Amino acid sequence: MDKADLVWVSVSTLLVLLMVVPGLALFYGGLVRAKNVLSVLLQVLTTFSLAVVLWFFYGYSLAFTEGNAFFGGFDRVLFSDMYDLAAGTFAMSGTIPELSFAAFQATFAGITCALVVGGFAERTRYSAVLVFTLIWLTFSYLPIAHMVWAGGGWLFERGALDFAGGTVVHINAGVAGLVGAWVVGKRLGHGKESMQPHNLPMAMIGASLLWVGWFGFNAGSALAATETAVLAFFNTLVATAGAVLSWLLVEWKVKGRPSLLGAISGAVAGLVGVTPAAGLVGPGGALVIGVVAGAACVWGVSGLKRLLNADDSLDVFGIHGVGGIVGALLTGLFHFQAFGGPGTDPLSELPYQLWIQLEGILITVAWSGIVAWVAYWIADKLCGLRVSKDVEREGLDIHSHGETGYHY
Repeated sequence: MDKADLVWVSVSTLLVLLMVVPGLALFYGGLVRAKNVLSVLLQVLTTFSLAVVLWFFYGYSLAFTEGNAFFGGFDRVLFSDMYDLAAGTFAMSGTIPELSFAAFQATFAGITCALVVGGFAERTRYSAVLVFTLIWLTFSYLPIAHMVWAGGGWLFERGALDFAGGTVVHINAGVAGLVGAWVVGKRLGHGKESMQPHNLPMAMIGASLLWVGWFGFNAGSALAATETAVLAFFNTLVATAGAVLSWLLVEWKVKGRPSLLGAISGAVAGLVGVTPAAGLVGPGGALVIGVVAGAACVWGVSGLKRLLNADDSLDVFGIHGVGGIVGALLTGLFHFQAFGGPGTDPLSELPYQLWIQLEGILITVAWSGIVAWVAYWIADKLCGLRVSKDVEREGLDIHSHGETGYHY
């Protein structure tokens, strides 16, 4: 065991937790209307918590143990044989205990489920959210994580590049959020009433915590205190800064003024874009990825959103889906040494690598979309997906949870 590696992965796990609670919760909470802020905070917290518990029961085993091309096996159900506390021994994963690796990956599963909440925020029944999360985690997140990251996984063996979760986390969650927006339907008054964020300072704090925590998300995915972690760390910094500026410049040009909402959305877009690339490209490539992701996601939350005719409340697909697709494709390009990356393959292999990246994107979109649709259908049959019109008008906080975020 390397103690430096253990400390780095442990700290990175805490940083990813910071991304979700409080980071993502505050970011999402600030973006909804005041009458629904508590419902979003609670949905983020409980979907994350449910995913972590399921990860312990069977999720880790199905994602990371040997199995077939799509699922792992049951060797690590309830973390079986991972440790012997009586003997004081722990199974190892590289230079760290496997328990540490499993804990780190648990936070990835949790944040992916929490991200989906933004697609159907402000009109979905709490019980249905939990049923959906259980089904979608089991049949979408786990197999895609296995396919991309586990030895023997379909895309892993094909050579798909995804350092920290462009396909596994962001495209996966983005598609599920978009399907949710379609299935649940638009919010009452959408397109007719103002649905502006109720607390942009709260959203700014949340986005800032996301950026801080993302260093654990990306650099922690090196799984060791190595030069790769250093590269991923700086790439996460520079790509995000580039995306903030590119989003603001595009917004300034198109709308005539820059906005705080645009700046923090750009930061998240850059973080998403650099996620699959973080330890696999050079800093120059990371900056380009951030700039392109920031600009592309402006279109993702405006023009594309109108084309898709979806009330994706918090732009899960417009940012995480689009940014993840941009990042996954450009990782295939900038990984090569000719473009400043650490890859060793000759440039003649570039078309094949880009095809493999596209294949990973298409498989993730199709798999997540189908599983999400089935999961929403089951949740609707069991619980009813959408709250009543009266509840939606009054707000989910008081009707679903008996609380209000603000007292005037």
